Amino acid sequence: MKVSIRKITDREKEQVIIECVHITPEIEDIKAYASLKGTELSGITLEQLMIRFRLEDVYYFEALDEKVFAYTKEKVCQVKMRLYEVEEFYKAYHFVRCSKSVVLNLMLLDSISPALNGRFFAHMKNGEKVIISRQYAPELKRIVMGGERDEK
Repeated sequence: MKVSIRKITDREKEQVIIECVHITPEIEDIKAYASLKGTELSGITLEQLMIRFRLEDVYYFEALDEKVFAYTKEKVCQVKMRLYEVEEFYKAYHFVRCSKSVVLNLMLLDSISPALNGRFFAHMKNGEKVIISRQYAPELKRIVMGGERDEK
């Protein structure tokens, strides 16, 4: 595969163009990775500071007590979104639901291992383990193993 970079002067005109014979899962991964770069969110830290952070740095989103939190390597921030909105808005960036309360970033997933009762652990690249519930395990395994996602 040939890769080239061309420098331009106008930041507004920056773009990534992928030319391919077939759109494969690998090409979709490249598209998702490129699209993810630079996307920012705002949130409130546990110390009540309003900050901006990059979507690509979010390991997972978790809903607790009707609030949604984004977990990065260094911070936990409350975001003003519902979990179903996170799932819908960021599914193109490889964020996927793994339980009733968690949407995780597949780009920061290290591995998956069995847990009890048909559940699994998602081992994230920061060392955290997140439970994958039985209901979401088959779809998540299919996505991770390279299958196409069902668009609902």
